[in-house]
Amino acid sequence: MAPFPPLEPYAHGLLDVGDGNRIYWETSGNPDGKPVVCVHGGPGAGGTRNSRKGFDPEKFRIILFDQRGCGESVPNIADPAVSLEHNTTHHLIADMERLREHLGVEKWMLYGGSWGATLMLAYAERHPERVSDLVLIAAFTSTPDEVDWLYRGLGRLLPREWEAFRAGAPEAERDGDLLAAYSRLLASPDRAAQLKAARDWCAWEDAVIAHEIKGKPGQYSDRPEEELITLARMCAHYYGHHAWLEAGEILGNVHRLHDIPAVFVQGRLDLSVPLRAAWNPRAGLAVRRPRGDRRLRPHRQPRHGGGGHEGDRRLRTRVSQARSNVTSSRYGLPRLSPTCRRISAPGARLNRVVRASSSSNATAS
Repeated sequence: MAPFPPLEPYAHGLLDVGDGNRIYWETSGNPDGKPVVCVHGGPGAGGTRNSRKGFDPEKFRIILFDQRGCGESVPNIADPAVSLEHNTTHHLIADMERLREHLGVEKWMLYGGSWGATLMLAYAERHPERVSDLVLIAAFTSTPDEVDWLYRGLGRLLPREWEAFRAGAPEAERDGDLLAAYSRLLASPDRAAQLKAARDWCAWEDAVIAHEIKGKPGQYSDRPEEELITLARMCAHYYGHHAWLEAGEILGNVHRLHDIPAVFVQGRLDLSVPLRAAWNPRAGLAVRRPRGDRRLRPHRQPRHGGGGHEGDRRLRTRVSQARSNVTSSRYGLPRLSPTCRRISAPGARLNRVVRASSSSNATAS
């Protein structure tokens, strides 16, 4: 399913959210259409404007925003003088509520993935009455286990690249808290030290997706210097604090989402976001339901792709189906794709995982 033609916003602005921060927002598509807010990844990546093309502009009111401190929001944390004291998941949830109220939206669909999935789920659990639907690509929930896997455990698969990442920290801190060490470097007033840390960080992010169909050298690191620093500093800050969420908080509160239609799209070979959060039969997002079949039954694929987090053609088709068809059925759920089956009884609506053959974060970040 091809994306829609390029689209320009019909309104945009900077919203004062307090603590000296103003967040960039924009709206495009149909002002009277179904509101959908695109929640970008990173954290710190900023909202890609290509997300506008992912929704039918005649059916959707498409809302994009840059989370505080990044993208076109001000001030930008690439400046080491900008404090991160008032930049936490709880602040971002409050910012989303201010934006919803500012735009006069009663309920909106949440769309995004990777880090965006953490923020979407945390927001939806805090304000379930404000969420009409959820479409998540790569269900990352920022737990200590997930963060440790991404920045340490994956070194078992990529030892040379991880040793280079580890070597970017001061020698005395290489066997300790790497994320805290990088946070200090990325806040350094020494521009050369700050930029080197950002490049080392993003080189590791590149390595994690290098095996993918869409993976390529410089996927993260081939960015302007300001964007490199913003992305790395925000990631180290948020993941170093496990997003200010208690271990298991999102899964523990998922019962609050049982009345919200939701679809998960997840790649089989996504190294950075394993399927654990959605798949785990004891604690997974897709199976924490009040009743119904508690087994996931994905169809077998005739072959496996080589992608993971950045998406490929087949996964992007699945994501497009979820976006475009989300209003097509009685409950707002997309039609079943060839790669999934219904996995719960009628009425249990947090109930679907689409396991694509190769990739996860198509067009979400």
